[in-house]
Amino acid sequence: MAENKDKDELIPGEAFSEDASAPETADDAADDTPVAEAPAKAGKFDRLTQEEGGVRKLTGMYKNWFLDYASYVILERAVPHVEDGLKPVQRRILHAMKVVDDGRYNKVANLVGQTMQYHPHGDASIKDALVQLGQKDLLIDCQGNWGNILTGDEAAAGRYIEARLSKFALDVVFNKKTTEWMLSYDGRKEEPVTLPIKFPLLLAQGSDGIAVGLASKILPHNFVELINAAIAHLQGRDFQLYPDFPTGGMADVSRYNDGLRGGAVKVRAKISKIDKRTLAITEIPYTTTTESIKDSIIKANDKGKIKIKKVDDNTADKVEIVIQVSPDESSDKTIDALYAFTDCEVSIAPNSCVIWDEKPHFLGVSEILRRSAEHTKSLLGLELKIRLGELSEAWHAASLERIFIENKLYQLIEGCKSREEAYAAVDKGLEPFKKRLRREVTLEDVQKLTELKFIRISRYDSEKADNEIRQIEEDIKSTQYDLDHLTEYAVAWYERIRDKYGKGKERRTELREFDSIEATKVAVTNAKLYVDRAEGFFGIGKSMKDAEFVCDCSDIDDVIVFTKDGRYVITKVSDKAFFDRNIYYIGVFKRNDDRTIYNVLYRDGKNGAIMMKRCAIKGITRDKEYDITKGTAKSEILYMSVNPNGEAEVLKVYFKPRPRLKKVIVDLDFSTLAIKGRQSQGNLFSRYGIHKIVLKERGTSTLGGQNIWFDEDVRRLNADGRGKLLGEFKGDDRLIVWTSKNQYYITNYDLGQHFPDETVRVARYEPDRVYSLCYYDRDQRYYYMKRFTAEMSDKMQDFLDADADFVCVTDRAGAKLEITYKGAHATRPADVIDVDEFVGVKSHRAKGKRLTTYDVDRLRMIEPELPPEPEPSDDEGLEGGQLTGASADAAQGAVTETENSGKSAPKKPSAAQPVPEKAPAGQPRTGTAAGGVEFEVERPKGDAGEMIDPEQLNLF
Repeated sequence: MAENKDKDELIPGEAFSEDASAPETADDAADDTPVAEAPAKAGKFDRLTQEEGGVRKLTGMYKNWFLDYASYVILERAVPHVEDGLKPVQRRILHAMKVVDDGRYNKVANLVGQTMQYHPHGDASIKDALVQLGQKDLLIDCQGNWGNILTGDEAAAGRYIEARLSKFALDVVFNKKTTEWMLSYDGRKEEPVTLPIKFPLLLAQGSDGIAVGLASKILPHNFVELINAAIAHLQGRDFQLYPDFPTGGMADVSRYNDGLRGGAVKVRAKISKIDKRTLAITEIPYTTTTESIKDSIIKANDKGKIKIKKVDDNTADKVEIVIQVSPDESSDKTIDALYAFTDCEVSIAPNSCVIWDEKPHFLGVSEILRRSAEHTKSLLGLELKIRLGELSEAWHAASLERIFIENKLYQLIEGCKSREEAYAAVDKGLEPFKKRLRREVTLEDVQKLTELKFIRISRYDSEKADNEIRQIEEDIKSTQYDLDHLTEYAVAWYERIRDKYGKGKERRTELREFDSIEATKVAVTNAKLYVDRAEGFFGIGKSMKDAEFVCDCSDIDDVIVFTKDGRYVITKVSDKAFFDRNIYYIGVFKRNDDRTIYNVLYRDGKNGAIMMKRCAIKGITRDKEYDITKGTAKSEILYMSVNPNGEAEVLKVYFKPRPRLKKVIVDLDFSTLAIKGRQSQGNLFSRYGIHKIVLKERGTSTLGGQNIWFDEDVRRLNADGRGKLLGEFKGDDRLIVWTSKNQYYITNYDLGQHFPDETVRVARYEPDRVYSLCYYDRDQRYYYMKRFTAEMSDKMQDFLDADADFVCVTDRAGAKLEITYKGAHATRPADVIDVDEFVGVKSHRAKGKRLTTYDVDRLRMIEPELPPEPEPSDDEGLEGGQLTGASADAAQGAVTETENSGKSAPKKPSAAQPVPEKAPAGQPRTGTAAGGVEFEVERPKGDAGEMIDPEQLNLF
């Protein structure tokens, strides 16, 4: 018999209490698990207060005490621990709540008092931390007025609100058996070093803290995505994590940098257009409140950055800020201005700093997730080992008890005169059975056998005991299997947590790329620009009001200023600035604008040749001086016009009379000149002096249409080649916009407009284009086809009823629809319908014509192939740059070309080839065939009024 150092002093056979008896279950045995104790630590300031002689130098005190203070703030106050994701105050709050937890709510004031036993700071800081934990809606179940993260309203006093641990917290945060403990600050109680949290809590809640010379800012992430990422890591797959904010909104995470220093996340409010003059903010950026957004809007309006009539904050449980736009302002421009000048857009700089190994470390969110997943896996493994040990002990105790009772070894105690004699007799009686056991029999085991109550022995049920032992053996086998397959067990743990608590925790923040908004393009005209040409001053200040009025502008605009000698500069507008005397032209400048063309006629030098040029001035350095001429001294601008859309006028030029000059009046048509760069010298117009210049004819644009692209990532139009080319637009051309709510509307091609979040397709609007559409009527339970043309309207038009589900569509003439059948009609041959003849073209409001009354198995739209587009010729699109016609003849050879002005125009893009589309949701199979797209259909399962698969609109 193995000896036990701690001997029991009770006499043999004496009845023990229930607590002293052998554990009946594995959970009972778990209560006997010893708790680890932390060794007492020396005071942090002992080395400073115990110096010899008691004399301390001030410099030494500052240096050492400051370092101790900085270390304390970093480790004990501001920065979370990587293992459990908690700051010390948060950890102590949760521990205190667990100590008093009985399933009922507790007053927050009481919980603050309980926490003060572990946290050596004021009750205000504890209450604030507790409220912040409660507002994250994860670990704490709140009752009462806990404030509002949307409006910034504070929580009620601690005596009025209540809290308890959530079921999620009880499941994943606490386990006394795997917790490492240490003494509290006063040595009276024990508190956890870290809590054994089996979940990436730090990334789910986020953290924000400022220490001494160090800051930590970790953004919150989505609950379900974190679990999926942890599973992916355990299974050896790649994953990506991006923030998800409780306030919703939209986020551009292109520069997230895995949450490390140097990264940035732009977050925007969700702004929708109720009508042409009303905007609604329904979601706000993280770190802002509706009150701060409203204040920033009012402030921007007061400064003249935006123009609004009224702003109302109707927020309660959901955000609702209603903005009335001024009648003379565009709602699309106002949306951009709100993002540019108010808190509707904020930039958040993450700085992922955590405590690990008693030191601060900068770890990316991916690395934090990996460490959390591995830590969870190790905690689960430790729990399994503890469970396995408990089961082994339970099996050993149950087996000994069965041997002791079934073989009536308790009779050996009779006649024993001492405790040692009784122990020896029982141990000797167990000798033949020890080979059946899995470990040695200790003195403690024998003691427990001798302490069994007589009533337990008399009521012993062998069959029940055998069943319990078999169950324990099965549990041991199952636990050992889980321990041998720990990764799969950890994955199953995460999946169980996700299935149990993941409902309602879908992503709230929409991830998208933002287009850059130039403030100068969206700012309202809140100032007037004046110029004193003779003295060379210009500006928007009060001191300039007596000068010549130029135009309305914004106080953040850039202006371009030309002098008579051809020098020019671009500078930011100010109250009053000086450039040079004899200002020839001043106006608002738009950067990277390649459609504003400058038509110039200038003299090169004092008696030089007359040059003509057309150029665009795009991106240049602010406040740097340039020349529109060759730069020759005493050059002079004779004529200049600024044309916002590349207009080219015709001038009547009068030469100074000279001998042998046949014509003294010449027409100059700027449309005959090629548009070149700002540094070009231009073409020679004449070597004769000019008497005067008269505008003969105002010109039209020579730039033609403008290529427009639609960038689906940011849902904006652009002329920079980003996204899908919609074509060349000019004049009254229009766009048609289709949405996933079975709606469309017609709009212009203004680059500043915003599109609804439900937008699935933007294309050129053609009034005569016919759309042939198939849909399922849930009320009638039949499939229908309708053909219609889109009506010209800037209001949303419903092309399907609320009880209809979109199936497929085509816009090609000559298409055919093949219908195959199933069920009782499976043997019926397929029908092929000529789409153009099946139903006539009517309004989009028409119901259409029923396709069939039989059970439909598959619809297959067969579209005719498009003919190949002819290749452009080699010389197509060339643009001449020589001066021709009357101007050349009248100048008698004086007008010659000095530069090669030929310019190659871009080739017309070839037509996009049709791409096979995927079938609508709810359809079991999708295949493609030459010249068509096929769909297999069942009764659609989409929500009422929602398109089954918005991507099918790509067939347009």
